[in-house]
Amino acid sequence: MNYKMIVYILGKMLGIEAAVLLIPMLVSLIYREASWKVFLITSVILFFCSMAMAKNKPEKAHIYGKEGFVIVGFAWILWSLFGAIPFTMSGSIPFYLDAVFETISGFTTTGSTILSEIQSLPKGILFWRNLTHWIGGMGVLVFVMMLTTLNDKNAMHLMRAEVPGPDKDKMIPKARENAMLLYKMYFVLTAAEVVFLMLGGMSLYDSILHAFSTAGTGGFSNRNTSVAFYDSAYIDGVITVFMILFGINFNMYFLILIKDIQNIFKNEELRAYLGIIAGSVFLITINITHMYGSVLKAFRYASFQVASIISTTGFMTADFNLWPEFSKCILLMVMMIGACGGSTGGGMKVSRILIIIKSIGREVKQLLHPKCVCVTRVNGKKVGSDALRGVMIYFFAYMIILAISVVIVSINNYDFATSFTAVLTALNNVGPGISLVGPTCNFAFFSPLTKVVLCFDMLVGRLEIFPFLMLLSPSLWRRKF
Repeated sequence: MNYKMIVYILGKMLGIEAAVLLIPMLVSLIYREASWKVFLITSVILFFCSMAMAKNKPEKAHIYGKEGFVIVGFAWILWSLFGAIPFTMSGSIPFYLDAVFETISGFTTTGSTILSEIQSLPKGILFWRNLTHWIGGMGVLVFVMMLTTLNDKNAMHLMRAEVPGPDKDKMIPKARENAMLLYKMYFVLTAAEVVFLMLGGMSLYDSILHAFSTAGTGGFSNRNTSVAFYDSAYIDGVITVFMILFGINFNMYFLILIKDIQNIFKNEELRAYLGIIAGSVFLITINITHMYGSVLKAFRYASFQVASIISTTGFMTADFNLWPEFSKCILLMVMMIGACGGSTGGGMKVSRILIIIKSIGREVKQLLHPKCVCVTRVNGKKVGSDALRGVMIYFFAYMIILAISVVIVSINNYDFATSFTAVLTALNNVGPGISLVGPTCNFAFFSPLTKVVLCFDMLVGRLEIFPFLMLLSPSLWRRKF
């Protein structure tokens, strides 16, 4: 284990966070708020920590996969712990654990909140709260790689540990160039949404904040009633479209850039993702039409909520707690599925669900035709045995963590829907759940133990379980490979 290089890279990352905190400080200064001081103080603390950790680059600078996983895990934890300081110092979130919960929810793009009153908070604080979504959406490590000068070999180990989904294919050979390309596409889509929201009557400030949340599929809003505050079919439509777009594998946008449209239409994950959305919207629309008096109005709210949940954004325009059980069950199903691999969304990922379903189909076919040589294919490519094993292990690990977390959360003695969906929404980085953690509620009432468990689930879900679990393995710190 190259401990010196781990400390060095983590120091570089804290330095980046110190620089990033100057952005909400400027926002506070623009609006003449006293909160600019807390951002400056936190930035200075991070700067000195960075100087102490990354003063001299180690002679032995090479890292391997093991170090990459350690760096990724600790980077998310450190960014969250330091990122929570402005909330507490400003008095916006008095208790540090609550502030850490809010920050982890931000960086992991979960969107679960402990705040009941949001609009009264300083604009600089709210800007930092939503900026965590935008940075965390593409990934803290990808963001850092774009801004630092790590060599490509080291950067790729970080990239593989950071990028969500079972498919880790690179778009271009060099990791740093790959990160820059990702962020260029990310920035263009974010800027486009800002423009469209402003055309709908949103202020520049509100448009930027909601674009940050949509891009990162996070769901934080600067309004107490989320997007429902604007009561605009146009704004609902714009955000719905962009939530769906940010839930798509960014490799698809790269294919658009190189004009390889044919492979986009052939992509099974994309077709399944859009098919799930279309089917869910259709069924829910039929199920709730009687509540809204017209098919169009029911379609508006159904499409927004489905897009919000499957992309794991978590915005709200309707209280689906009041919807029929059938609609809520569909939302729970799409909550577990999540977005596409290689997107900013969370969940199990559509690609994994496809692999699992096709694997079941293959086993059934082999039982019916024992001599048949059956191969699992996705997008026309054979899914290797290692990939299949990885997906199955991920699924079982997911279910075990879900079950254990629900048991711990149930100590609070709330109803099952509250306990189960609180864990489910944290593990899938969605935001709202059902019952007491529904779209009009928050997570403030939970005990400190439950909040710690949910923080763990949010981090595990964002890093797709194994990079974070590796930190808890004693053998990681002893063995060499």
